[in-house]
Amino acid sequence: MKPGVRALGVAESYHDGETGNTGTSTLAGVVTRASRVIDGFVFGTCTIGGTDVSDAICSLGTRLDREDVRYVLISGIALSWYNIVDMHRISDVLDRPVISVTFEESDGLDASLATEFSGENLERRREIYRRQPPRQELSVNEQTIFVRNVGVTDDEAHDVIRTFTPEGGRPEPLRVARIAARAGDEWRTTAR
Repeated sequence: MKPGVRALGVAESYHDGETGNTGTSTLAGVVTRASRVIDGFVFGTCTIGGTDVSDAICSLGTRLDREDVRYVLISGIALSWYNIVDMHRISDVLDRPVISVTFEESDGLDASLATEFSGENLERRREIYRRQPPRQELSVNEQTIFVRNVGVTDDEAHDVIRTFTPEGGRPEPLRVARIAARAGDEWRTTAR
């Protein structure tokens, strides 16, 4: 992959309410080149426990307005307390392949969703979650991560992840986005 290829990495951070957060999670988007040069930032919010994370991620990409971004990488599939990511919607709106990366083994979200939600709130989340592609285990730098992809072949998605992960198991766009989201969330909760 050429060193100038860019990916938008999206991660989130939120406090549990005791520290001043009033129901929103901070999203950070970081444009990173395959050469690991950071090339842009964008911030937004979504509702903790809501169903608006996909629209919020679409807004990040739209506001960036970067034709040179080839891939969207998202840290996780259930952000901000079960705000489920709809990878297909994001790929359609932004016209880019979307790759979700998680870092722990899991039996899936069905049981957890049923514990936390009921009725329409449960069914809406289940419907979005079940539409997403299955996770695939991927070894990167001797670490195991789990990948879902939409709009790109499995082989290309794996190549993208490996290219953007110079060390460890966390792709650089997601690593930096996580740091930025934490700093942004800390600023939002203490700046009042």
